[in-house]
Amino acid sequence: MSDEPRVHLSRAAMPAYKALESFSKTVKSVAADAGVDERLIEIVQLHTSQLNGCAFCVRVHLDRALSAGLDADIVTQIPVWRESGVFSERERAGLELAESFVYIHDGGVPDDVYDRVGGVLSEQEYVALCWILVAINSFNRIAIAGRYPVEPRSAE
Repeated sequence: MSDEPRVHLSRAAMPAYKALESFSKTVKSVAADAGVDERLIEIVQLHTSQLNGCAFCVRVHLDRALSAGLDADIVTQIPVWRESGVFSERERAGLELAESFVYIHDGGVPDDVYDRVGGVLSEQEYVALCWILVAINSFNRIAIAGRYPVEPRSAE
């Protein structure tokens, strides 16, 4: 991968990016109204960003996950959630749905995933998480296409 800088999409078309930010806030409101807690939202956004390979969004959602009460143990278990016992049934459903959205080009959300997730989440929660996943996948693509940098954090 080249280190050449790329156009910063969010700065180059600020009205479009502001619309996406507004969309994201609306989606978070829909999720809150459906009873989806911040912890679950950050778990699925972090996992989606990991799977998409978006280092910038992983950094953003790591910080937000820690603010939402997740600790290092939970965060490091996200990539291996199927083998881990630290996630609730709701969180496992969200993680599975997140994976389906990342790989949606491989046949959409499979029926078995839809049925399993629908057996755990209410319809409103399912809808809200789907919109959360639409939003984070959009942000991932903007940051990846623009190769948004992730520099080492300075020691404080």
